[in-house]
Amino acid sequence: MRKWEDNSWSIGDLRIPLPVVQGGMGVGISLHGLASAVAMQGGVGVISATGLDFMKQGRTIAGEIRAAKEKTRGIIGVNIMVALRDFDKLVRESIAAGADIIFAGAGLPLELPALLPENCRTKLAPIVSSGKAARLIAKRWQSHYGYTPDAVVVEGPLAGGHLGFKKEELEDPGCTLESIFADVKKELEPFGAIPLIAGGGLYYGGDVARILELGASAAQLGSRFVTTVECDASKEFKEAYIRAKKDDVGLIESPVGLPGRAFRGAFLQAVARDEKRPKFCEFNCLVPCKKTQAPYCIAHALINAYRGNMEEAFVFTGAKGYLAEEILTVAEVFERLKAEYESGRES
Repeated sequence: MRKWEDNSWSIGDLRIPLPVVQGGMGVGISLHGLASAVAMQGGVGVISATGLDFMKQGRTIAGEIRAAKEKTRGIIGVNIMVALRDFDKLVRESIAAGADIIFAGAGLPLELPALLPENCRTKLAPIVSSGKAARLIAKRWQSHYGYTPDAVVVEGPLAGGHLGFKKEELEDPGCTLESIFADVKKELEPFGAIPLIAGGGLYYGGDVARILELGASAAQLGSRFVTTVECDASKEFKEAYIRAKKDDVGLIESPVGLPGRAFRGAFLQAVARDEKRPKFCEFNCLVPCKKTQAPYCIAHALINAYRGNMEEAFVFTGAKGYLAEEILTVAEVFERLKAEYESGRES
């Protein structure tokens, strides 16, 4: 096995020192503070574009990218949900502000290359949960735009947030990150050497080592970076991770029609009692949201989580988020990842 520091990799002309991509987490969980700290340590820092205007703090995706770029020369990506009504606008603004990579998930970004100006250095990386989706995107990009994905993120069923799976797939023990990764890798072989990033249920350095051995260029870690000093979330949000037990992690149904993974709590219990139906839609943010049928407003819930108003919120988490025990700096997390990688510690 290679040494931790010998796992540098590339996305086109972007050289990345370490095999770590920080997962994009919204609303307001991974902004320029966390992303720049991860990039400074040699990973890919990722800003979530979701809900910045809802936060009513004057934040913009361009401002977040510029703030991150002022702090580091490392690689800064942006995670943009395809399901957002302003997806095209956010992509264009991110490119104009100098984002190194656009990560596009929560839907199929079939026309994403059309938004890329000529001679643009920003890389495009779709997020997929099946070989079928990976092949469909790659074929579409190649046939319509002469473009091959610069990288592909493969998310398994143990990821946090919105999940690209049906509920029955999530309950199938044969549905694993490893099997999906092998499927995606096979389906993309005709399109050349595309760097693959694997995520979902990875937490320790030994998990990173395992996924690299399968052929991934890097591992995507989200929950591991929530309980850091630099994470942009509220103190209360981080403390929810510290307090959580394994049994607190569960699947939820999102108003956008996708399952998600979160910590169970009082708010979701109230949702189950049908006590959180919105009287009107304030944000009109997500294309697939069935506003008249929604059991709760996910935008309100996630904004409240960011602000620390946990009585009116829930906390998205990956399946291993309950493993968090203390608040560390991002530099300390990277030190531990290295030690865990070398010792083989897995979650």
